[in-house]
Amino acid sequence: MLLRVGELAKRTGLTVRTLHHYDDIGLLKPSTRSDAGYRLYRRQDVARLHRIQALRSLGMSLAEIGTLLDQPSPPLSTVIERQMRLLERQIAQKNQLRDRLANLHRQVVNGEEPAMDDWLKTLELMTMYDRYFSPEELDRLPLYQADNARWAEWQDLVKEAEELQQQGTSPVSPAARDLSMRWMEKLERDTAGDPALLEKLNTMHANEPDAQEQLGISKKVSDFVMQAFAEYKLTFYRRYLSDAEFDVMRENYPQCMHEWPPLMARLRQLLEQGTRPEEPAAQQLAREWLALLQRFAGDDPATHQKIRQANEQEPALKDSTWMDDRMKDYLGQAVASLTAG
Repeated sequence: MLLRVGELAKRTGLTVRTLHHYDDIGLLKPSTRSDAGYRLYRRQDVARLHRIQALRSLGMSLAEIGTLLDQPSPPLSTVIERQMRLLERQIAQKNQLRDRLANLHRQVVNGEEPAMDDWLKTLELMTMYDRYFSPEELDRLPLYQADNARWAEWQDLVKEAEELQQQGTSPVSPAARDLSMRWMEKLERDTAGDPALLEKLNTMHANEPDAQEQLGISKKVSDFVMQAFAEYKLTFYRRYLSDAEFDVMRENYPQCMHEWPPLMARLRQLLEQGTRPEEPAAQQLAREWLALLQRFAGDDPATHQKIRQANEQEPALKDSTWMDDRMKDYLGQAVASLTAG
């Protein structure tokens, strides 16, 4: 029995235009055509269409369905499991949205009704977070769950940074260095000390102008704080370095600071995955770590030793590094294995 396209559309509830589109993209081609050129579908074509409809109901794209059905033995159980995981993530995101709306509702009930603009900004910001963080990561990101008191702390810091800039205060000044220290302490707190969350937050802030506006942290403010924090750290390294060594480090160190978070994130991931320090992935990380050290401090091993000594003996250099003792020991083992090879 052969079905013309109109008959097949009527039986399946699809439109003729949809079936034509499936033919055009090669997803469902009719087995034959009539002498007049009409599409004619056999039983196996109808069976393929039923599978297409079933997979579409799982949320798969037409391209994914075509790739799957063209395989000799489509692993349908694997596909279904994947789609189930996707739906679970979507459900988690919707639950998070509901929780945030419930929090806004409680504010209204308690007489803390935010302006409509604040409502919209909250929802827009949540959408931006969803593009960069998984639901599990958002559950661990204190900044995403921040209450009014915590946001007020950040607003005060931003205002302080803007005032210092307006006054022409140098990042080298004690006031700027003190601000940067408090800023980084709060940032480490609000990323749960997780360098992977810090890296993603930095990426979102760099890529999303709306995030900069809604968080109130412009690139100008962020650059000022990072320069001041670099100067704060450099005051401790100065005690261990010669004039020539310090001049090199002071010129390069601030420009290299943004390269640490991605390395820190990979370091922690390797450690949590149980990767041994002597394995290739850990050795590659150690290689990149030493290359970064050379970029901001030069090639002299004696200088590198002085920097390690400073890191060991100056408690302030251990603050706001997103590195715990386990990560430090792991990195040391990876570097030792690399340099011994």
